[in-house]
Amino acid sequence: MADIGSQDGHGIRTFPFPVELSVGGVGMQVGPMGTGRTWHADAPLERVHRIDFHVVMLFGAGPVRHMVDFTEYEAMAGDLLWIRPGQVHRFSRSSEYRGTVLTMQPGFLPRSTVEATGLYRYDLPPLLRPEAAQLAGLEAALAQLRREYEDTATLPLSLHTAVLRHCLTAFLLRLAHLAASSTQALRQRSDSTFTLFRDAVERDFATSHSVSAYADALGYSRRTLVRAVRAATGDTPKAFIDKRVVLEAKRLLAHTELPIGRVGVAVGFPDAANFSKFFHQHTDQTPAAFRAELR
Repeated sequence: MADIGSQDGHGIRTFPFPVELSVGGVGMQVGPMGTGRTWHADAPLERVHRIDFHVVMLFGAGPVRHMVDFTEYEAMAGDLLWIRPGQVHRFSRSSEYRGTVLTMQPGFLPRSTVEATGLYRYDLPPLLRPEAAQLAGLEAALAQLRREYEDTATLPLSLHTAVLRHCLTAFLLRLAHLAASSTQALRQRSDSTFTLFRDAVERDFATSHSVSAYADALGYSRRTLVRAVRAATGDTPKAFIDKRVVLEAKRLLAHTELPIGRVGVAVGFPDAANFSKFFHQHTDQTPAAFRAELR
């Protein structure tokens, strides 16, 4: 693939969804995993990289080790790995990838479907392990989606795309239910206080690390926010914010050549020494040591 990754204001190279390689130019792809696959020619799979589209891999064999946002996951046959836009990940040189991979461009599905399927629930774990009945349903839905994707002769493009959206929605609804039930997310979804806090942190973590500031902006008392976040995640609001800041710092350190001081500025630490101290407290590594480990 010859597309060149774009760069955002932080210097992260983000590889876009390759629409031109989709059958009919639609905003999704589905097909077999295997050796020789890559998203882009200049993004080797075994290096940490970032993409702006969804990836769902249903494994037909295992074990397969795969890193997502600096956590290593081990998938077995029948497991799924769901990587969302903006997350960084890396394929394993030593693992053999077999199964089916689905990729989807943001914007391919309507907003109502995006909300119903939790496409941007970054608090949910990437690795999913369905039970036998759940797996059978997911495999059947994915197989139907693949048949429709590959059949470009039966329907005109507009109807073909509409059918794909319906089939994709059916698969993602099953996947979302699995993800929710795997992590007590049903309780989290019903807790509007936590949901609003989570969304606010995702939007503002680079400029605001203050629990009180989030509570004031959302119209809650600090005590209410603490109770809601602890019930949903087991963490305090401050720990939740700090984890998001650390994750972004790791992404920038791994993905860019930005000086460490500028990485700190990008996540809300104008003083390089304070950033290094914060990073070390949360990772037991200096930013420089973390970067060196990945190079």
